[in-house]
Amino acid sequence: MTRRPQVLATSGGFRPDRRTGMRPGPLVRRALELSGAQRPRVCLLSTALGDATEWVARGYAAFSGWSVELSHLALFPMPNVDDPRAHLLDQDVVWVGGGSVANLLAVWRVHALDTAFREAWEAGVVLSGVSAGSICWHLGGTTDSFGPDLQPVTDGLGLLPYANGVHYDSEEQRRPLLHRLVAAGDLPTAYCTDDGVGLHYVGTDLVEAVTDTAGKAAYHVERDSTGAAAETRIEPRLL
Repeated sequence: MTRRPQVLATSGGFRPDRRTGMRPGPLVRRALELSGAQRPRVCLLSTALGDATEWVARGYAAFSGWSVELSHLALFPMPNVDDPRAHLLDQDVVWVGGGSVANLLAVWRVHALDTAFREAWEAGVVLSGVSAGSICWHLGGTTDSFGPDLQPVTDGLGLLPYANGVHYDSEEQRRPLLHRLVAAGDLPTAYCTDDGVGLHYVGTDLVEAVTDTAGKAAYHVERDSTGAAAETRIEPRLL
């Protein structure tokens, strides 16, 4: 059966857990469901945190007892697998953690993962993640990769021909900066998420927004005929 290209781009995913540090929340569960696999092969990446071993260890602990075949892909100080491209193509789901999207994109390109991820996406591997792991699949967005004052990032992988706004309701700089960038034409039409919300794309089409928290929303932001940014609220489905 041919699998469709899919992305689940979120401002959430794992939740805090007193025993394991974190546990998969409804958004992570949704990424697994989208694969259609009974025992999905799941690969975790923490490139945006410099391959933080603590995050990877907590990821393995979080999935303890789950019906998944879990692995991770690290690139520091060298790839932990012989063929990163083949490893990605062998997955059902990839989950990319948050951190520095600028550094993530640079390191991925050094290792040719930009082309590997496009192949994986076209092959039907569900590409998912939070924050930096959401922006990366789009053309760009806003980021704190360069310091506490947010700046634009415009060199995302571009699998999705939109900008992406994350943490839209919890970080006060996010919304106004994204509006200014869209209005100026520095970023294209954008899809944005409050914390706890995910965007499910099939191909390059947004098919639904989902959330693990009632009252949260997604947003569509575009440049209107007057040159201003126009925002439309998208009501997500509660998982």
